[in-house]
Amino acid sequence: MSERLKVAVVGAGYWGPNVARNFRSSSNWKLAYICDLDIERARGLADRLGDIPLTGSLEEVLADPTVDAVAVATPARTHKAIVMAALEASKHVLVEKPLADTREGGAEMVAEARERGLVLMADHTYCYTPAVLKIHELIEDGFIGEVLFIDSVRINLGLIQPDVDVFWDLAPHDLSIIDFVLPGGLNVASVAAHGADPLQTGKACIGYLTLPLANGAIAHVHVNWLSPTKIRRMVVGGTKRTLVWDDLNPQQRVSIYDRGVDLELQSKETADARASNISYRLGDTWAPALEEREALANVVAEFAAAIRDGRAARTDGAAGLRVLSVLDAVAGSLRAAGAPCPVNSDDVTGVGRS
Repeated sequence: MSERLKVAVVGAGYWGPNVARNFRSSSNWKLAYICDLDIERARGLADRLGDIPLTGSLEEVLADPTVDAVAVATPARTHKAIVMAALEASKHVLVEKPLADTREGGAEMVAEARERGLVLMADHTYCYTPAVLKIHELIEDGFIGEVLFIDSVRINLGLIQPDVDVFWDLAPHDLSIIDFVLPGGLNVASVAAHGADPLQTGKACIGYLTLPLANGAIAHVHVNWLSPTKIRRMVVGGTKRTLVWDDLNPQQRVSIYDRGVDLELQSKETADARASNISYRLGDTWAPALEEREALANVVAEFAAAIRDGRAARTDGAAGLRVLSVLDAVAGSLRAAGAPCPVNSDDVTGVGRS
């Protein structure tokens, strides 16, 4: 398939213009439509991108047999209806995060795409940044050893959303990154969440999320709408080295620390850490060179490659469903005053990372 694929972008609001711009500039795609119920908003975006056809009718887009794919950039509550209609019209679909506003809705979308053999891709944009792609590569290659812990902080003085709490607003970014960089994905059995609402808004504005990982490892996510300082940082500690990702430091987004704790067992017959010698490794710190490329350019390139290769995208519908499954368990844990809540793992396999 050497000719360009044709895509329609549905939604010309906050995120849609960024998605449309990257499709417009991609050598893999022809931007066939801008679709939005607000026709004037659609016209403004279409004109900025160079006289792109526009419509206020999703039905018109889906009835066009030349359209190969649809990119959905609308509020999460609308995702299920739009995506299901697109899949039923045999269109491949890229969906802005989160995949849906409920786990049940996301599961239906994933099942429909699988049954029809179509690509359903979650726009987990952070996973396509050069920094996170490098972290994924280093962990996959065993460079940091076995993962011991992940500590992620995403805080800022942000807009209190009218329809979702801070977990649903901010944590999908961190959860999608954890799912992307861990070799086994976000494969967790339970989650514990604590939230606070000091402003009495009716929803959690500050949140702490704890996820037990395989082999005794642990992940912790802190999200906050009320912090006067903005922090976007993730620390991934391994048995060999530790990675630090600081998204707000353009000069050194990824740092690698050859520092840590080594355990030397005194006896091969015992696995008791109390019978071990503990030593501290104080090695070098360095930063890998990163290619500067807009993450969304990588997203639309991966979407095209998955369609042409007939494979799952690196952040496929199952990846989006794993994130929704954790968020669903977060809600259960909050209702139980922070007690661990099981994570539903049904239908969340099939991620196509490479």
